[in-house]
Amino acid sequence: MLATRKLTKKYGALTAVEGLDLQVGPGELFGFLGPNGAGKTTTIKMLVGLLRPTSGSATVAGYDIQLEPEQAKARIGYVPDSASLYEKLSAREFLEFSGDLYHVDRAARDRRIQTLLQLFSLRDRADDFLSSYSRGMRQKISLAAALLHDPQILFLDEPTVGLDPKSAHQMKDLLQDFCREGKTVFFSTHILEIAERMCTRMAIIDRGRLIAAGTLEELRGMAAASVTAAGLIPASPDGQSLEQVFLRLTGSEDDEDMGAILSELEG
Repeated sequence: MLATRKLTKKYGALTAVEGLDLQVGPGELFGFLGPNGAGKTTTIKMLVGLLRPTSGSATVAGYDIQLEPEQAKARIGYVPDSASLYEKLSAREFLEFSGDLYHVDRAARDRRIQTLLQLFSLRDRADDFLSSYSRGMRQKISLAAALLHDPQILFLDEPTVGLDPKSAHQMKDLLQDFCREGKTVFFSTHILEIAERMCTRMAIIDRGRLIAAGTLEELRGMAAASVTAAGLIPASPDGQSLEQVFLRLTGSEDDEDMGAILSELEG
């Protein structure tokens, strides 16, 4: 469903993403993890066709995103980390506009809009201007618009930002149902507990480079191996949370003690 080969993005002397090789199959709920500034958003923007890579390639649903952009984008749903909506449209009008952009049959479009508004508990506010929506409501409408044309692969950048616990739980169920249909979700998040509960596989990127990819069990094994390679005695990998694995693989455990830093600041 998704493959990248040596995908690279440079901004002058800065390399935001370097030589990224990934493969994600149908039905996978794939988590893309990394520290701030690691290159997650840059990668997603290249995969959905918003940024042109400096070198390398990416195929989405079998189409090269650079050479066959229309065919690829017709099969993509995308929700950015900060939703950009037309403030003077109502939610219903925005969804109608989104459906028309993807040439969704009008009768099917209207049925799907009603279903999505009901799903996200927005029917009572469907005719209000989007300018009156909270951040969480805007996130829901962005996701509804991304799902309206029935994409094969859904790209989400920090999808739970601004959502209350009930809405975040609904989104988790929705994404899992989406993948059960043989479709694919590729999402970035800083909330590792969500990734640990939801993802079939994950990749960790740091300073623009892929440092690990696999199931949680495979990542635990990689973290244990890195400890052994450093000459330390690893804890049992079975008991490690994704947070512990992430900190080990990104080297965050080797940072200076925060208490010592705070003591120096206070002094």
